[in-house]
Amino acid sequence: MYLMSADTTPNRSYDRSWEEIEEMLNRAEIKRKEWKAWFEECRKNEDRDGMKEAARNHKALDGVVKTLRWTLGEEGVPNPLD
Repeated sequence: MYLMSADTTPNRSYDRSWEEIEEMLNRAEIKRKEWKAWFEECRKNEDRDGMKEAARNHKALDGVVKTLRWTLGEEGVPNPLD
């Protein structure tokens, strides 16, 4: 895991458009649905390793979706760190 020291600031461009963020949100939601479908397929086939991988990726994308919605200021979306 990479930890930055307190005096190191990453270089950020701040040049993402709202459209790019919206598109990333759409892509994340699609990928999340795909992982959910894969989980169900693995469950049907009794593939526990596949289920674990799908659940892990689905859960990670939950965080991505919540963060992007928060970034866009979507009403009713709480702080993603809570």
